[in-house]
Amino acid sequence: MEIPRFDAAVGAADVAEALDTHGVAIIERLVGEDRCRALEAELEPWIDATPTGGDEFSGPLTRRTGALLGRCPSSVDLIAHPLVLDVVDRALGEQKSTFQLHLTQAITIGPGADAQALHRDQWCFDFHPFPVEVTVEVSTMWAMTDFTVETGATRVVPRSHRSVGMPYADGDAVPATMPRGSIVLYTGSTVHGGSANRSASPRTGINVDYTLGWLRQEENQYLSVPPAVAATLPERVQRLMGYAMGGYALGYIDDVRDPICALQPDRPGTSSFAAR
Repeated sequence: MEIPRFDAAVGAADVAEALDTHGVAIIERLVGEDRCRALEAELEPWIDATPTGGDEFSGPLTRRTGALLGRCPSSVDLIAHPLVLDVVDRALGEQKSTFQLHLTQAITIGPGADAQALHRDQWCFDFHPFPVEVTVEVSTMWAMTDFTVETGATRVVPRSHRSVGMPYADGDAVPATMPRGSIVLYTGSTVHGGSANRSASPRTGINVDYTLGWLRQEENQYLSVPPAVAATLPERVQRLMGYAMGGYALGYIDDVRDPICALQPDRPGTSSFAAR
């Protein structure tokens, strides 16, 4: 079964429909070479300093470099890409909830790395059995290098998002091959995993995930990104990070104020119940 593919001119509604039907979609060349180069330059020293994984799932030849908003200014262009946020809003908006940034991570699979075990990203919520018809997470992977079968393209099981348990084997997954600057989106319930890297070069992807606003974030943005850095980011990104209400009466600060006031102290202290 093939993964639905679109070009950069696609509308958010078409991608969201593909996610709903197939659990996965690819948008090719959504960002250009200049943006990839800028992010690559910012990432290089951080990736070099990142230790490899400590277990089989994390990957003994794989580096997972987080806190991208605090380390790599160019990551904002990917994390808050308008088309991606529109797709996420459509995919998660049916739950009548806000959504938030779940994690940011550069995943570099080194040469010789074995394939990662197939899994669902929403298992991070302590394997809570969400109803199969409820989408709680949208995951994305941006290709900073060409994703090929040889380099270890993320492999995905299309239409697995409406199933329970793990009735799948490696042979059910198909590789999300795509050129540099492309993105693959899949839901938190879609079965997937990193592939083996049988090339001589590392494979780097930028993993950015989004979840419903009332769920705990996998990456603690408040600790990963220093407040002084967070205060310089666009307000849309600040709210994505969690400086926003996660629902009615959920996440306010002190005297029932909008959490954005923590970064913008001169902002009028309106009730956070109304500031959604």
